Amino acid sequence: MSVTLVPSLPSLPTAPSAPSAPLDVLGVPGEINLDYAASAPCARAAADAVAELLPWYASVHRGAGALSRRCTLAYEQARQTIGDFFGARADDHVIFTRNTTDALNLLARAVPAGTTVVTNSSEHHANLLPWPRGSVRLPVPSDPDGAVRDLAAALTELRRGSSPALPVLVAVTGASNVTGERWPVAELARVAHRHGARIVLDAAQLAPHAPVDLLALDVDYLAVSGHKLYAPFGTGVLIGRADWLDAAPPYLAGGGATSHVGPATHDVTWATGPARHEGGTPNLLGAVALAAVCKALDEADRGLLAAHEQDLLDRLRAGLAALPHVVELRTFGPDAPRVGIVSFVVAGWDSTEVATRLAAEHHIGVRDGLFCAHPLARRLLGEAAARTGRRDLPPTALRVSIGLGSTAAQVDRLLAALAELG
Repeated sequence: MSVTLVPSLPSLPTAPSAPSAPLDVLGVPGEINLDYAASAPCARAAADAVAELLPWYASVHRGAGALSRRCTLAYEQARQTIGDFFGARADDHVIFTRNTTDALNLLARAVPAGTTVVTNSSEHHANLLPWPRGSVRLPVPSDPDGAVRDLAAALTELRRGSSPALPVLVAVTGASNVTGERWPVAELARVAHRHGARIVLDAAQLAPHAPVDLLALDVDYLAVSGHKLYAPFGTGVLIGRADWLDAAPPYLAGGGATSHVGPATHDVTWATGPARHEGGTPNLLGAVALAAVCKALDEADRGLLAAHEQDLLDRLRAGLAALPHVVELRTFGPDAPRVGIVSFVVAGWDSTEVATRLAAEHHIGVRDGLFCAHPLARRLLGEAAARTGRRDLPPTALRVSIGLGSTAAQVDRLLAALAELG
């Protein structure tokens, strides 16, 4: 199947031999991908970094040959690049995982015994399901200020009813994978720390659209996926404070996670640092690909990229609002800050049927379902029915998500296709 490069921003025509830019994305001619929130397309920076390293591919941390030494260096340089990109503190660990879900599961295994985790019902399943029994799940707030107030009230009550010495972890998303609405992360972090709690940020949907600085936001842990961030080679990261991670049993017991293994069954000394939780041969190509994208984004004009995305998002939302049979889902008010994600329903149409027709008849790929956020999606579907008074809304929704390479022409194609359903 042939591939082409989709420019990250509209540009003047160039000669066929013009070099591609690091943030151009790969795509298939004739196919419109509007499902970035599930898996973003591959950036040229990631593809080029992998292609350059592939001839050298060898073991990491396990060989003395020139190939192995180069791969080990590339892996550790990738760790440094990614940590710097996300504003990691000097004593933070940057641990490679498979994705955000894997990173949050790792942290769930590492929290000290007796930890209470406070989440919100609007979270993705990755930030709902891994946490230990006894976790507190707050209701979906009506606005960002309500999220801050709810957390403050919950932590006040929690501290009143339990030992102040018991650890508390607040787990929150940076941007909803259902609505794209941004959450007040810095304010939530201040509340958490005021009550002696730590906070972990699920940045899977925020990082592809906006700078995420762990130090500036003052969050203790951050989880992110490469496949959302234009580096689809099967890696993610958990970045955060070392003490809990060094005290926890290894997430994966095996080679590389130990500093000593004796003859007795349990005669094992586990490594400290990231290696403790990276047992087995690491995903070198995923790490290098993600680092390449982080470097390319760091060198880009993020403000210009964000402005272009917001223009497309405004065009998309205005076009959807003009269709009488389409109802947008939202948690906060219509003007709340958001990234390039919109979910909606088409009255009188099954969402899976709509997605299938968009693909088959118009070559447009969107997501349908409940988006691995079932509690939130079902609540918003009910709210949409109540807000509009319609009884013909389907039980699942459609989601459109955009990013680097998305264009106004693609948005217009989608709107025209949806208009035909009326």
